[in-house]
Amino acid sequence: MDHFLYRDGVLHAEDVPVPEIAAAVGTPFYVYSTATLLRHFRLFDEALEGTDHLVCYAMKAASNQAILKTLAQAGAGMDVVSGGEYLRAKAAGVPGDRIVFSGVGKTAAEIRLALEGGIRQFNVESEPEMEVLNATALSMGVIAPITIRVNPDVDAKTHAKIATGKSENKFGIPISRALDVYAMAAGLPGLDVIGIDVHIGSQLTELEPYELAYQKVAELTEMLRAEGHDIRRLDLGGGLGIPYARDNQAPPLPSEYGALVKRTLGHLDCEIEIEPGRLIAGNAGLMVSEVIYVKSGEDRDFLIIDGAMNDLIRPAMYDAYHDIVPVVEPDAGIEQAKYDIVGPVCESGDTFAKARVMPPVASGELVAFRSAGAYGAVMSSEYNSRPLIPEVLVHEDQFEVIRARPTFDEMINRDTIPSWL
Repeated sequence: MDHFLYRDGVLHAEDVPVPEIAAAVGTPFYVYSTATLLRHFRLFDEALEGTDHLVCYAMKAASNQAILKTLAQAGAGMDVVSGGEYLRAKAAGVPGDRIVFSGVGKTAAEIRLALEGGIRQFNVESEPEMEVLNATALSMGVIAPITIRVNPDVDAKTHAKIATGKSENKFGIPISRALDVYAMAAGLPGLDVIGIDVHIGSQLTELEPYELAYQKVAELTEMLRAEGHDIRRLDLGGGLGIPYARDNQAPPLPSEYGALVKRTLGHLDCEIEIEPGRLIAGNAGLMVSEVIYVKSGEDRDFLIIDGAMNDLIRPAMYDAYHDIVPVVEPDAGIEQAKYDIVGPVCESGDTFAKARVMPPVASGELVAFRSAGAYGAVMSSEYNSRPLIPEVLVHEDQFEVIRARPTFDEMINRDTIPSWL
């Protein structure tokens, strides 16, 4: 569910007409719904009710500080994967003891940054990382809390580029080597081994992969405890999918996921952490764009819009699908048309949809890309010297720009000309 609905034929973000935002900030732009962000966070929090748990928002999905602050005030922790994300979370007012640091390539500088500023735990992904973390902690006279990410070799049944739990993926340590790696960690005095971490992929639309992975985690917990390890926290990652197409069969609900967690892991008396990102932010955002031209081709028409692959790269990168709808509904009974929907960037890959059937639109009209709140603005770039597009947050009948579009002068003046030129 989201809070982007038509009223009197005009798409609204909560109580704000989308054309009103377009008139104020120009196109293209991203717009997020506060009500949807909070609703989806609370669905996860309620799904784990009755357990000792923390929902850590995976801020790589959408990391604007206004979004982070909205979720943090509702009780969310944060899952970060870089020093920059750590500082962004701290700037949004998130305390260190509610920040989890994930990722395969943490540098010594990033580790030191988090140890200085406070951290809930590091999710460690390799023995070399463990050694650097231990040495850094000892040099600072502190103890670093860690979980170790195990790779359960489970097929997440998702796109190959967002699967993370198979044996060939770069993430974590093989579960077959877990006992040895935990024994190594226990011998490093700068580390406090508090639990297990697992994350098998993104945009999962079935619960079976989770069940297989969590059964393996439960077995490993018992084995590690038998070896004398005090396993008291299980970080289960995220990855629950969203319906990008309106005709999709709906993915499992957070309540169904929560019931699975309790069924497979509830007997272990461990604190549970989960790290949802896409399901919290995905349907909470739209990208809105204006049609520049409708171009007739030999066997199709092209809808050329002012949004491009540098603004929303998911279709070019993953062949990802987004519903694309007119912001103003056409009159009833108008025959639908078939379009290739493309942007102005000089790449054939700057294509959002091919042969997409939708109501006819004309130059100057607005279209909205649904389910664009996750992995949209955060993955955007200034390719072709196109400015990063604004982000807007709506709260009931109010809206504010939470990231402004830079001017061309601001973009150009970032460059420095060498003295010999």
